[in-house]
Amino acid sequence: MTAGPPTIAAIQALQASLAGDITRTPMLRCAGLEAHIGADVRIWAKPEFLQRTGTFKARGALAVVKSLTPQQIKAGVTAVSAGNHAIATAYAAKAVGASAKVVMMSSANPSRIAACRSYGADIVFTDDVHQAFRIAEDICEQEGRYFVHPYEGPEIATGTGTIGLEICEDCDEFDAVLVSIGGGGLMGGIANAIKQLRPGCELIGVEPEGADSMHRSFAAGEPCGIDEVCTIADSLGAPFAMPYSFELCRDNVDKLVSVDDLELRRSMGLLFRNMKIAVEPACAATTAALAGPLRESLAGKSVVLVMCGSNIDWATFAEQAIFED
Repeated sequence: MTAGPPTIAAIQALQASLAGDITRTPMLRCAGLEAHIGADVRIWAKPEFLQRTGTFKARGALAVVKSLTPQQIKAGVTAVSAGNHAIATAYAAKAVGASAKVVMMSSANPSRIAACRSYGADIVFTDDVHQAFRIAEDICEQEGRYFVHPYEGPEIATGTGTIGLEICEDCDEFDAVLVSIGGGGLMGGIANAIKQLRPGCELIGVEPEGADSMHRSFAAGEPCGIDEVCTIADSLGAPFAMPYSFELCRDNVDKLVSVDDLELRRSMGLLFRNMKIAVEPACAATTAALAGPLRESLAGKSVVLVMCGSNIDWATFAEQAIFED
């Protein structure tokens, strides 16, 4: 790790500086989920789908753009994303008066494309996630834009660390926090913050089976990639782990678990039925983990589910979600 982990003081300072640009999302007690899962588990949700731009991504993107020099802001920014980070980067760029040109997957949900354009971003499309990063590199070289990474670096970790800080400030007692993992920027930042404030808390990362770069990285002891992303949770489809976020996760995450697409789809339906929310598959990952592989080990405990975002249109949600009695 070229830079050390963000300190609580740094996270608190960023929290104060972002106060006018982000929403402090609440902690919600989930009685309906508790009744469904049983096992005397007490469930709190951190609903980052209520965040500006619809996901937690606004925190990290704003942290990055607010660190730029006037010259960098004038040159503008670029990013790579299945949608959520592109939207957040466009929002953050607009907040500081910069232009944004983002690289998105051609398969991105139309609602995410429209949201990105609503903040004034130009969009370049590609069919391959690995190629997307190469295109962004070319944009940086040719246009001088600053690359806002979707999950790597101290600014991103400080931004996502504000979520962990808020959880600790707003929830008196919890035994475990479940966080979905794509590239690890969300998990790394939250885990780093919470382990400094509540070292006895268990931090559990949740990956989709078809995008398990962090599982592979933990096993190898170094950042690893995957050849192909194959999951319904496209916003968790990071093609590779990277050093900074990997080290934060390795140092602070107690356990990794996997969920499959069927579990994600069922949990989307479960959340709609019990909480009246329509969320994207990535947002349902923590619920899927608690209802599935973690149900027995977390019985009788107080658990926080980080619900990362919900940029999805109704037609796609209705097609993907499975509703069961």
